[in-house]
Amino acid sequence: MDPATPNDQIAFEFPPLGFRLYKDGRAERLKGTETVPPSTDPTTRVQSKDIVLSPESGLAARIYLPKLPDPTQKLPFLLYIHGGGFVIESPYSPLYHSHLNSLTAEANVVALSIHYRRAPEHPLPAAFEDSWAAFEWVAAHSSGNGPEAWLNDHVDFNRVFVAGDSAGATLAHHVVRQSGVEGVNGVNIVGVVLFHPYFRNEGPDKLLEVIYPTGGGSEDLKVYPGKDPKLGSLGAGRVLVFVAEKDFLKDRGWSYYEALKKSGWGGVVEIEETEGEDHVFHLFDPSCEKAVSLVKKVAAFMNQE
Repeated sequence: MDPATPNDQIAFEFPPLGFRLYKDGRAERLKGTETVPPSTDPTTRVQSKDIVLSPESGLAARIYLPKLPDPTQKLPFLLYIHGGGFVIESPYSPLYHSHLNSLTAEANVVALSIHYRRAPEHPLPAAFEDSWAAFEWVAAHSSGNGPEAWLNDHVDFNRVFVAGDSAGATLAHHVVRQSGVEGVNGVNIVGVVLFHPYFRNEGPDKLLEVIYPTGGGSEDLKVYPGKDPKLGSLGAGRVLVFVAEKDFLKDRGWSYYEALKKSGWGGVVEIEETEGEDHVFHLFDPSCEKAVSLVKKVAAFMNQE
């Protein structure tokens, strides 16, 4: 057998994500690359289409519109940020397309699922910058004169929610934190939903060290919000955190919950632990009883007065 050339030598590998980085800088994704087109879902009648938010950066999204018995009705809005360790998956994957169809229909919201720049081609904090840019793009529609008609015509900007799973939950927290610190005109974030968040802890994290070379390690507030002195400025009135019993990230979700309660933040935070389940089980088995219950819980959270 010929010895591996430098191009074939693996510099870093993260098997849970099916992700490899080679010494020549090339990334290989063995998972999370499948895509499905936008559509009108035959079961829920939710419509979706793909849009570009920023031609300069490549920031894009898939937007979802539920069936509208009354076309003049204004609906809550959900900004959704997908997971995948900041390196795999997209809004166009079967997992996320199905999940957003379900969330949009069950909660009766207009949803935008964003396609941020992924590491390592675009190291962190690029995904954080894109998530905030997407939120600002949404906010630009609050006067009814933005570039996307579905937002202008159908969204109540006084009822905005931000959600994400795993790494996307980390990004969702960042958006709501930035909103609280900087303020955004015309938009009221009512709540944030964090599914099985991937926050950093005190221990080593080789993946983050590789994809966030300029980060501050366990002192970096973007990935370790429990240490953030401005955590109490979170720009939402309600937070719902989901953790799963068998998920190795479970304790990080609980730590965030406890830190938020102690931060002086004036809102209401809830946490729900799903027994017997692992990380983002609801994406991989969306029809199971616990996943259906989880989606209903989120819908209720977004529709409570």
